[in-house]
Amino acid sequence: MKESFVSIENLDLKYQQKSVLTDLNWIINKGENYVLYGESGSGKTALAKIIAGLQNAIGDVKINFNAKSHLPEAVLFVESWYQFKNLEGVANFYYQQRYTSQQAKDTLTVHAELIHYGKEKGLHFDQVEPILEALNFSAFASSQLIELSSGEHKKLQLVKALWLKPQLLIIDQPYTGLDAASRKNLNVLLDEVSADGVQLLLICNDAELPTSINRFAEIVNEQIAISNSKAVQLVSNKKHTKEIPDFLKESPAFSSDNVVKMVNVNISYGEKQVLKNIKWEVKAGEKWLLQGHNGSGKSTLLSLINGDHPQSYANELYLFGNRRGSGESIWEIKQHIGLISPEFHWYFDANATVWQSIASGFYDTVGLFQQLPYTKSAQVDELTAYFGLTKSKNELLSTLPLGKQRLVLLARTIIKNPELLILDEPCQGLDQDQTEHFNHLVDELCSNGMTLIYVGHFESQLPTCLEKRILLEKGEVKVVESLNIEILS
Repeated sequence: MKESFVSIENLDLKYQQKSVLTDLNWIINKGENYVLYGESGSGKTALAKIIAGLQNAIGDVKINFNAKSHLPEAVLFVESWYQFKNLEGVANFYYQQRYTSQQAKDTLTVHAELIHYGKEKGLHFDQVEPILEALNFSAFASSQLIELSSGEHKKLQLVKALWLKPQLLIIDQPYTGLDAASRKNLNVLLDEVSADGVQLLLICNDAELPTSINRFAEIVNEQIAISNSKAVQLVSNKKHTKEIPDFLKESPAFSSDNVVKMVNVNISYGEKQVLKNIKWEVKAGEKWLLQGHNGSGKSTLLSLINGDHPQSYANELYLFGNRRGSGESIWEIKQHIGLISPEFHWYFDANATVWQSIASGFYDTVGLFQQLPYTKSAQVDELTAYFGLTKSKNELLSTLPLGKQRLVLLARTIIKNPELLILDEPCQGLDQDQTEHFNHLVDELCSNGMTLIYVGHFESQLPTCLEKRILLEKGEVKVVESLNIEILS
């Protein structure tokens, strides 16, 4: 007879008077490793937090730990979104601070963070080293937490979880921000801890999963539907019949034929060289795919283009026809650019409303601090409707599911019909239909001549308009090539 490990009975969860989970019942038996999937906003993360004891709900949740196991009697929830703190225990950082932290030294290094975690949990440090190597994370030991990209932060949280090996390990979006090699190695590590007695609950819609996964659960209509195999998610045949707003059909006004030009660009932090002799030219109207392993230098490269990196002045870098440091301000640069990235999402003002968040894109601020003229207000309304966010326009950004938050920031990115669109893993947290919807929009925008730099690890989540690819490896340009659109699509 099967023995239950997690038992959930008559679970009800409401959020702002709206039912999310209703009379939900779910039994996870010992030895069952689950994937929990469903549409964005269906309640997956909320349910996981309830199981982990991090969120309250009406109902009964019992966990039957194995007292004879050598593993800790614990449930560990690894968030898709991780907020680190500085040495004073404060998480109040600003976006550009990541690139100036060498002067401040105000956060722990990765090594110090792991030492602290190991002492807190009573773990042996020699046991974490194989995990660091498997996830290609050993080289980040001396890096401060604030210097890490979203993918690198994800790796750090995964390293801790795999090191601790709790009896129940719940990971929200385990593959977000990870390159292909890291995703593969993570699955091997998850299979290893499963063989050692850890039960897994992964929240994701991904197809490449650990072989130890043997159960699937989907949240449908506020209930759990269970099967031994995942329902096939066919590519949506839904036609996106909404017409793109007229103000986004206009071709951007280019200030130069060369949007970006880098000549032997080098970026170093002390003795650590992050970018080495980068030569790259992006001409007006080109559509580029930027790729590379975690830690290859992609985020640093983009920070130079965004005007956020102070070392740009020490290099031969041209943006929109002007050499960097020739008198233009960071805000003058940002007027040409629409940007979305996981890191920017971290630092955005979550207490702004949906409407305010989108409108702030006109002024490149992290909140709306002035009243919009009628024409701009109308454009915000149009774009809010296009993304299906009209009903949520007065809600705080922080109250929305992660997928909808990302859609809001995507709308903010394009509101001013920028000369250059920089999309750094824009589909993180979106479900399949939202991803298709957004990439359809990107294709439409770029058909009007907009310049695009797109960062994406998953080839199934790329727009079809991409024409060229630049690949970074250990801070150097490894490949520059034209793309075969059919392969990518």
